[in-house]
Amino acid sequence: MPTMEERPKLFSLPVDRDQKATVFRPLSISSPHMRAFHLAWLSLFACFFSTFSIPPLTAVIRRDLNLTDADISHAGVASFVGSIFSRLAMGPACDLVGPRIASATLSLLTAPAVLAMSFLVSSPKAFIAVRFLVGFSLANFVANQFWMSSMFSGPVVGLANGVAAGWANVGSGVTQLVMPLIYSVLMESLHLPSSTAWRVSFTFPAAFQAVTAILVLTFGQDRPNPVDSKPQKSKESLNVVLFHGVKNYRGWVLALLYGFSFGVELTTDNIIAEYFYDRFGVNIEVAGMIAASFGMANLFSRPAGGLVSDELARRFGMRGRLWGLWAVQTVAGLLCISLGRVNSLWGSIVVMCGFSVSVQAAGGLTFGVVPFVSKRSLGVISGMTGSGGTFGAVITQLLLFSDSRFSKQTSISLMGVMMIVCTLPITLIYFPPWGGMFCGPSYDISSTTDHYSLLS
Repeated sequence: MPTMEERPKLFSLPVDRDQKATVFRPLSISSPHMRAFHLAWLSLFACFFSTFSIPPLTAVIRRDLNLTDADISHAGVASFVGSIFSRLAMGPACDLVGPRIASATLSLLTAPAVLAMSFLVSSPKAFIAVRFLVGFSLANFVANQFWMSSMFSGPVVGLANGVAAGWANVGSGVTQLVMPLIYSVLMESLHLPSSTAWRVSFTFPAAFQAVTAILVLTFGQDRPNPVDSKPQKSKESLNVVLFHGVKNYRGWVLALLYGFSFGVELTTDNIIAEYFYDRFGVNIEVAGMIAASFGMANLFSRPAGGLVSDELARRFGMRGRLWGLWAVQTVAGLLCISLGRVNSLWGSIVVMCGFSVSVQAAGGLTFGVVPFVSKRSLGVISGMTGSGGTFGAVITQLLLFSDSRFSKQTSISLMGVMMIVCTLPITLIYFPPWGGMFCGPSYDISSTTDHYSLLS
């Protein structure tokens, strides 16, 4: 172990005793901390781009494949279901083989599923199957957050997690703009027929995802010290890591909260363009721009959530992180209720902007807490929380938007009510060394050198 005096020679950023960076400089590409950051967000950006590359072209795909509204709805749910299982598996995978190999392997395995849109999809069943398989790639979110938690120390880990995930989530908005553009260029410049142009369009997200995976494998590093980059699989078995993670109730509570922040965000990504198109009569291009703006707000809103979490922790400790998460997610729920009740176009757009910022910031605040739940089973906790996000999307999509029991505006308001109610269990979270929302710590943190591993 190098001494404190030697560490500045090893790293360009100041580090703590675990060699995690104590500052976050997103415009730097210094190795290994900031290089890992840029590889992590770019790789996940490619996965979001691929997963949401299909909805913008659904209008032309449905004609060729004779898709019904039910087929399209089932395909949307299928993409989330695939992500639930893969996120659960990704946590232990990161614990055992490290985020670099786990992330790159998943990207390389799912890129052919994106490419299958070009050659193999010729029926509604095949379309649903491809969306299911492509959705697996979103498990790279777990690797993304695990990697940042391995590279950055407590005072800045919320910000690092927020920016890495926020910049990556922008991919879901960028693809809404880029995929129709690629499709149009192929038709107008290369004079391809529509049925060929949309298929060829999917070669771009498939290639993009594969290239980012190769970059991660080539230039990535699991931990700050190369000597320690290989996970110590001999120390604890998979069963032990899983057991200590699954039995930690804090992980389950955070999974529920994330289900009604990120899960609601995913559901909104699926329905918001159609909502504005149907309710206010805007054309499909304008509806697409509104939908893109919702996703692209992640560029600053999720990082802001991480920054707020870190700042509240500096002032008030863990209590600040928890109260901040509750407050922001509750405000998001209130704005979601309002979105379904506003009757004017511009009023709805303004409320939607406030809702997008707050719901995405809540996701950043959630992962400002996750790194402190369990050092031993960080990957499992990250996987549980991440899976909660996609599970929440499945629940809200099936209960509120898969049939005509409610109008879309009523369903949106009910989704806001669910957010507020499902945020309340955060009051149950308590950390012995740091306390909870209403209680202080139960023992002195300085009495142990491995304090938060004791929580697992």
